[in-house]
Amino acid sequence: MPIVPDAGGDQDDRDRGAARLSGPLFREERQEPGRPGPPEHSGRSSRRDHPRSAETGKKRAGRDLPAAIGVGFGLGVVIFASLFFVKDVFVGVIVAAVVIGLWELTSRLREKKGIRAPLVPLAAGGVAMVVAGYVRGAEGAWVAMALTALAVLAWRMTEPPEDYLRDVTAGLFAAIYVPFLATFVALMLAADDGAWRVLTFLLLTVVSDTGAYAVGWRFGRHKLAPRISPGKTREGLLGAIGFAMAGGALCMQFLVDGGSWWQGLLLGLAVAGSATLGDLGESMIKRDLGIKDMGTLLPGHGGIMDRLDSLLPTAPVVWLLLVVFVGPG
Repeated sequence: MPIVPDAGGDQDDRDRGAARLSGPLFREERQEPGRPGPPEHSGRSSRRDHPRSAETGKKRAGRDLPAAIGVGFGLGVVIFASLFFVKDVFVGVIVAAVVIGLWELTSRLREKKGIRAPLVPLAAGGVAMVVAGYVRGAEGAWVAMALTALAVLAWRMTEPPEDYLRDVTAGLFAAIYVPFLATFVALMLAADDGAWRVLTFLLLTVVSDTGAYAVGWRFGRHKLAPRISPGKTREGLLGAIGFAMAGGALCMQFLVDGGSWWQGLLLGLAVAGSATLGDLGESMIKRDLGIKDMGTLLPGHGGIMDRLDSLLPTAPVVWLLLVVFVGPG
């Protein structure tokens, strides 16, 4: 997961009416006329309306900055230590993120929509997918995914038939969205240079998010997807592309065995696109549920799913391109 405060998250859904710490894509949103606002605030004012505090002259931050930095640093230590010292431990990090993310997603679906996606088979299947992907490759991951789908269908049969189709559909969506996409990180890790592939994946996602935030915050004028996330700008997207392409060229040239800088340019472009789509997708889910964060587990960041929104859809993209460019390893 991104290890910088709020990198990879959705600015409009997470801010409490103030500047973000970092992340995609950008300026804080204005409340659209006729659209309901988030639960805690019926509307927001733009950063242009009150960019600085009258008393301090400094930009105001809506989250607990020391907590966010501390949590980000702690996550970074855990990720890098497990990634480069004991790869099997990093598999445990992926599994933990998957299980907690599933718990957050299914809990919010139940609370806000009354959807009963069965957590137990999803969590068990999610663990199986990640481990099977790491040990047996893509074939193992597909088999685990199929068995998870069957388990979701069977588990929900223990309850009344009302809304059965709705609940199992949500369960299958959750199985694909969280553990199946996360399994591609395990597939990257299984390569001989797997630690460097995963590091490239993480760095490019964070660099894309950070570039989007920095450029969009400073130069953003034209909205990217106003119906989904009014604070996101086209300028921010260009910042994400530029930063990710530059980072991709460096990573492929110096971190990935057999990689070339021109491959990194293409990889960075793809990462910027997938990270942006992932962020917008998470925004759609949270808007539909009427929430700002998927959880509260990480002080200053929200929940685990709020940290995975850009990472999950980016994982299969990076895995595939690395296989095409340098082989499966």
